[in-house]
Amino acid sequence: MARIAILIADMFEDCEYLQPAAAFRENGHDIIHIGLKSGENVTGEKEQTQVMIDAVAADVNSADFDALFIPGGNSPDKLRTDAGAVRFVRSFMEAGKPVFVICHGPQLLITACVLAGRKVTGWKSIIQDIANAGGIFTDREVVIDGNLVSSRNPQDLPAFNTACLEMLS
Repeated sequence: MARIAILIADMFEDCEYLQPAAAFRENGHDIIHIGLKSGENVTGEKEQTQVMIDAVAADVNSADFDALFIPGGNSPDKLRTDAGAVRFVRSFMEAGKPVFVICHGPQLLITACVLAGRKVTGWKSIIQDIANAGGIFTDREVVIDGNLVSSRNPQDLPAFNTACLEMLS
């Protein structure tokens, strides 16, 4: 089964973390929470879900994981200011490993400069940011472009989870 890095910080969208993480676990995959400070609890934006960070982004290597998942909310905006988190994301994209992003998750891909020519979707407030980064915004519940799976919002979670699990199989 796959070992999935979940890149997460405070103010993540609770359901955009909880539902995919549950789907990954239910299908036998291991999840490891990567953040800015090991041992720290990060908190969801709406439901105050607590997630313990297992490792620091600056200290991990994409070679140790099979896939990367970035939930939305305000978490991606916090993470994109950290050079280690940006490097970690870029390494997954450059290696062609599966990368799963939802809602504001593409913000990390924008900062990592890995969206040029890629089809992607995300929250409506980052459409122009995606275009400015050279990405091709596609308004669909799930967009698959090579190793990249993206969705727009919580309503897209069923299709997102299915696409992510299919890529891992």
